[in-house]
Amino acid sequence: MPHRCRTATNTLVLIPLGLALAFTPGPVQAQDNPSHAHIGHVLDGFGQTPNGEGLLPAAWAEAEVAIQHAGFAARDLEDLDAMKMHAEHVLHGLDPERIDGGPGHGFGVRRAAEGIAQHIGLAADSDGASDNVQTHAEHVAASARTVAQRAEEMILLIDEILATESAAVAAPLVQELESHAGELIAGRDATGDGQISWREGEGGLQHVDQHMGFMAAGEGID
Repeated sequence: MPHRCRTATNTLVLIPLGLALAFTPGPVQAQDNPSHAHIGHVLDGFGQTPNGEGLLPAAWAEAEVAIQHAGFAARDLEDLDAMKMHAEHVLHGLDPERIDGGPGHGFGVRRAAEGIAQHIGLAADSDGASDNVQTHAEHVAASARTVAQRAEEMILLIDEILATESAAVAAPLVQELESHAGELIAGRDATGDGQISWREGEGGLQHVDQHMGFMAAGEGID
């Protein structure tokens, strides 16, 4: 089925490891079912995001920023100043509360992912929530929590990069940062079985998007 998530630009998303994803935007319609309101907060609209978009599109847009600038940081592993500058830009995409100014949208991957897990949990706990919602909410929440944790791992790496005075020390940290940035969307094969699933420790935003799509289709949400 087509992806439902919208990026900030509604364009093809390019991420490391050769993965490319495209999205077909579509609004979530207002529903009387309380669980559908929380599904809408994830997919289509949430009042606290920069443009009122859903938490998932907000997370994806911020992840794009983090991925792009992690790539910029890794361009020249002998230029410590450039590595630090772009590491700060990655930080702004992950958690803008931890830095003044940057190229992100002002919401942050971490906050958006935590919001997805919270609101999809509320959807599952709502009166009248279907088995479909409850099943896929587990999958969505697990991946969203993993994305939030991955963002925190990246923030710790950025702290190390910003603290070093040696390009030789910073370089492998920057390479690790770039790898983790791609995992925000693609996820990580934590078990080494050659597959990446929605499960805790593995899932990325593409798994959130996939299972939100399953959930929406099961609920008849356009």
